[in-house]
Amino acid sequence: METYRGMDRDKLAAAYNIRAVVPAWQEYLADWEARSAALYAGRTCTRDLFYDDASPRRRFDVFEGTRPNLPTVLYMHGGYWQWNDKEGQAFVAEGALDQGISVAIGEHTLAPAIKMAGIAEEMPQLVRAVSAHAVSAGRSPRVVLLGMSSGAHLLALTLNMVEVAGAILISGAYDLDPVRLSPLNDAIGMDHAEARACSPLHLPHTAPKPVIVAFGDAERPEIRRQGEDFHALLVGQRYPARLLPVPDTDHFSVLETLAHPDGMLCRALATLVEECEGP
Repeated sequence: METYRGMDRDKLAAAYNIRAVVPAWQEYLADWEARSAALYAGRTCTRDLFYDDASPRRRFDVFEGTRPNLPTVLYMHGGYWQWNDKEGQAFVAEGALDQGISVAIGEHTLAPAIKMAGIAEEMPQLVRAVSAHAVSAGRSPRVVLLGMSSGAHLLALTLNMVEVAGAILISGAYDLDPVRLSPLNDAIGMDHAEARACSPLHLPHTAPKPVIVAFGDAERPEIRRQGEDFHALLVGQRYPARLLPVPDTDHFSVLETLAHPDGMLCRALATLVEECEGP
């Protein structure tokens, strides 16, 4: 049986089972959905913009901020490539919007309807569409990536794009080989070649820009290690990358520090967006 770092399928299932160690995960999701619905109801938002009409999930929403000179933040939700949608995690935009920053909330086609390579191919389309929409609205063409879990992995694949000015990547898996060998792959169906080709840890990153690799300090050890390894790779490829463990948070509660204006991730995002301001 093939193993990863000495872990077989069962051990990998435990190592990547985030929900098992956060008993209140369903309460988080229900709360986030309610807060996201309130945000949509209370803020001006352009909804369901398609970056490709070949799939009903290739779409994004835009909450327009009051500072058009700043980059647009593009948020991609988590869900291990097979769960969740943009409507359920839009609440994360609240802190940034309070500081005048425009936020796009994206989503992607879910496995098993599409393979990992197909999901990965959607990301550059999304980034270009968010940039083009910003220009059409009189805002900066620059995009700052903001990804959570599988969303962090997917957006990390676009770091070389000219539209991308910087990124905050939260609790991602940047090497997909352990995912391939775990039960998570039952819905995704990756082989070794596809997992390797879609792993940011095994790709060249040739356009240095500021990147924050974050995770909750109570995160699963494998997720922490993945972040540390990806941060080390970016530094080795001359990126001004920063590793940011967020105190007293796990895989779910870490997003609370993004949604709240005084939260650690929200403050880090605001600083990064200001850094990335440009013509």
